[in-house]
Amino acid sequence: MTKSELIERLSDEHDLLNKKDAESIINLIFGGIGNALADGDRVEIRGFGSFSVREREAREARNPKSGELVKIPSRKTPFFKTGKELRERVDE
Repeated sequence: MTKSELIERLSDEHDLLNKKDAESIINLIFGGIGNALADGDRVEIRGFGSFSVREREAREARNPKSGELVKIPSRKTPFFKTGKELRERVDE
């Protein structure tokens, strides 16, 4: 499901919301999650999962074309861990 499909579904299932309002709600939620992660916070949605930031260590790798060693700096990446209820729904 894409973001636009989610907006469409939300506006279809709730008569009080038009597409513009549904889009604002979705953008507010995703923006809030993104801002919290950018601040280094953890976001937990009960029954769905949790978002956090993990730091990847600096490392050396090889350029596949030339075989030359390349240094990759450390960086932070977003990480999602599914909640128990979501895992059980997917397993069914």
